Amino acid sequence: MDEGYCVIEFFDGPHGPDSDYIHIAANDAYAENAGIPDVVGQKLREMVPDEADAWVARYGEVLRTGKPIRFIQELVATGRWLELSAFRIEPPERKHVAVLFRDITDRRIAEQSLRELNETLEQRVEKALAERALLADIVEGTNAFVQIADKDFNFLAINGASAREFERIYGVRPVVGDNMLDLLKGRPEHRAAVEAIWRRALEGEEFVEIQQFGDETRDRRFYEMRFSALRNQAGEQIGAYQFVYDVTDRLNEQARLAAAEEALRQAQKMEAVGQLTGGLAHDFNNLLAGISGAFDMISTRLKQGRAEDVERYLSAGSGAARRAAALTHRLLAFARRQTLTPRPVVVNGLLPDLMELVRRTVGPAIAVETVAASGLWPAMVDANQLENALLNLCINARDAMPDGGRITIETGNKWLDERAGAEHGLDPGQYVTICVSDTGEGIPKDVLPRVFDPFFTTKPIGEGTGLGLSMVYGFARQSNGHVRIYSEIGQGTMVCIYMPRHLGDAEADDAGSHTLSATPAVAEGETVLVVDDEPVIRMLVVDALAEIGLTCLEAEDGREGLAILQSDQRIDLLITDVGLPGGLNGRQVADAARSLRDGLKVLFITGYAENAVLNHGHIEPGMEVLTKPFAVSDLTARVDRLLRERRDPS
Repeated sequence: MDEGYCVIEFFDGPHGPDSDYIHIAANDAYAENAGIPDVVGQKLREMVPDEADAWVARYGEVLRTGKPIRFIQELVATGRWLELSAFRIEPPERKHVAVLFRDITDRRIAEQSLRELNETLEQRVEKALAERALLADIVEGTNAFVQIADKDFNFLAINGASAREFERIYGVRPVVGDNMLDLLKGRPEHRAAVEAIWRRALEGEEFVEIQQFGDETRDRRFYEMRFSALRNQAGEQIGAYQFVYDVTDRLNEQARLAAAEEALRQAQKMEAVGQLTGGLAHDFNNLLAGISGAFDMISTRLKQGRAEDVERYLSAGSGAARRAAALTHRLLAFARRQTLTPRPVVVNGLLPDLMELVRRTVGPAIAVETVAASGLWPAMVDANQLENALLNLCINARDAMPDGGRITIETGNKWLDERAGAEHGLDPGQYVTICVSDTGEGIPKDVLPRVFDPFFTTKPIGEGTGLGLSMVYGFARQSNGHVRIYSEIGQGTMVCIYMPRHLGDAEADDAGSHTLSATPAVAEGETVLVVDDEPVIRMLVVDALAEIGLTCLEAEDGREGLAILQSDQRIDLLITDVGLPGGLNGRQVADAARSLRDGLKVLFITGYAENAVLNHGHIEPGMEVLTKPFAVSDLTARVDRLLRERRDPS
């Protein structure tokens, strides 16, 4: 009688209470051995409902672990005893298990009789039958390339597919008993490669690896090999076996896709660079024309003795300079190069002042409302830059509602799991969200993917730089967060900023303890060391501080500044540029200064905020950052506050 054979397919998982499988293939001997006809298409629980759990558990374990099994089981529905072996059909995702069996009812009856006479003899017979069938079941039961070898590299078994593949790539067909190394003795390079990978398995390592094998004159292919140890019933390793798949075509396709993706990224990068430089040149040329023109007219009017017109040109030039500074700040935000000073902040506390500013900015035709979540977590964020980002979003919302409408600023707590984090481009975890929504025109779907590109704008020429949203995006990403945009034509737009939650309390707002007078107070003899390699900047800083009564020392690089710090000169505050020539940058000068003068206050000034030098915004207490260009009033206010803190640390 031929062996019965079937292939089963699992569904609903191999272990759940509703687990089951369906027979998808069976040979003619199935009915003859099992006593159940027309099995293909039948579900197990419909065939033998009272026995289903045991069969599902056995074959489900084979599917889950990939380990073949052999056992004898009574099929109660037909009263027959079956000898069965089962193995998983690779890959596991197919959820297929193959079963070989035969009717041993007569033998079972005989064995039971023999067991009654001689239990020990029956056990030895069953053990011998199981050992004799094990290797045959593994080798013949899969369509993968299978090889089994003893610890001397001799083939114990090899299936037909593997033997044909070995012959195709090496020109010699192996049979059971051959030594694989002897078969390749005329090809030392290939022999060494085969020996190296098999030796790992024969020494007990179980692993999966992809390597290339084959004679160059015939064919070389990439194979994914899964090696496992072969053990006897006592658990001793007697060899190893491998399941092998040819993955050459898959790897070639992956390489082709990777090359295409890289080419696309390069094209997109060059397009972005072109768009960025074009927009930057346009806007800066306009601003520089305003600045240089103002200076030319001031010079002309002074020569003409018409000083009454100078104020007008000073106002125009300084206005253009402020707009240029704002443009660079937006560019740095987009490039994630601005200096951030993140601290734990409950965003709800920023909303009242922000609402006042937003209402003045958007005008009376637009209603502004807030929805502040109760129990809002603290966020780790630079509060000033967050306010700038929200103001940018509100200005965009205003421009999208020329006939009036409503702006809503809403805060909330958000937990992102693995799936949601992947959708939002974020690590799983807890985030604070700040969303700005409007009732405006909405953004077309074909435009939506480009809204964060620098200098991309749908506004008429002269009415927008196209840097607002790109600045918001850059700020969010630099803050380890993200920004998402949702829009429907005619319904409005919502932009949500995700900020990482701070696991702790928010810092108390101590701004009130540093209220500044219009004219900063200076204690007698207070001295500031100014380190900057740009003579004009150094001159302006020194002159501005001298105006409020401070004594200033100057250094043009880090080494000169360090020499002054090592002297006996009184120094109450260090002001240093971050990027300095001569081998010592501003951060190194500040660290050295604090080692020499414990607790010295430091004010960094920088042209583009070298964030890596400043440890990505994580600066020590008593240190602050002022970004160029800055107003003289901002400089003196910062200096006054730092000196007040030095005088009164409480």
